[in-house]
Amino acid sequence: MLSLLLFFVACATSKPPKANLEALLQPRSMEQRQAPDQFRVLLSTTKGDLLLEIYREWAPLGVDRFHHLVSIGYYQNIAFFRAINGFMIQFGIHGNPEINAVWQSNRIKDDPVQSSNTTGVISFASAGPNTRTVQLFINTQDNSTLDRMGFAPFGKVIDMTPDTPGMEVLRSIYTGYGEGAPRGQGPSQGLLQSQGDAHLKKFPKLDYIHFARICKPFTAQNPCP
Repeated sequence: MLSLLLFFVACATSKPPKANLEALLQPRSMEQRQAPDQFRVLLSTTKGDLLLEIYREWAPLGVDRFHHLVSIGYYQNIAFFRAINGFMIQFGIHGNPEINAVWQSNRIKDDPVQSSNTTGVISFASAGPNTRTVQLFINTQDNSTLDRMGFAPFGKVIDMTPDTPGMEVLRSIYTGYGEGAPRGQGPSQGLLQSQGDAHLKKFPKLDYIHFARICKPFTAQNPCP
């Protein structure tokens, strides 16, 4: 009976949400509603499942945007395009250039920094004040020095089960390309924005998010129904 239950849980965590193409291509066509005060998001990746616990009180505007993006199926087949060993793992640029074009300028205002960029914490990437869009990063070490630069955390990696440490999965993501071009050997963000998956074909070792989905009310026995 226990093996059957475990099989059911595994199947439940592997089902991707259906992407809302209209909302992906026309961001303002679907109202962005207030997110729950606390919820979990499953990231199904090429290295295993990552479970995030999200806290709206840490960064309300960022959490509302993240909840909306996950809800419409934005984070499907998304590369960890910037993965720097001993620093952080970044993702969020879409493989479809048409989708990138509409989200690149769809910015949200900054949240005050109320938590810290410690190990396992997730924040929005930005290019200056009030420029957050869809890109995120997860800290693989204590990067609290980023706090004073305005990067507002809004959640953290937690363990899927006692036998599946979340940070172990995160740290197994491929970091061999290092920093992105032109400073490093990784993908160019500019070319990724304009070419999408065509540019990523040059980097076959990259890891990916298969999909992200919001967990239903959870229990200790089932951390992400």
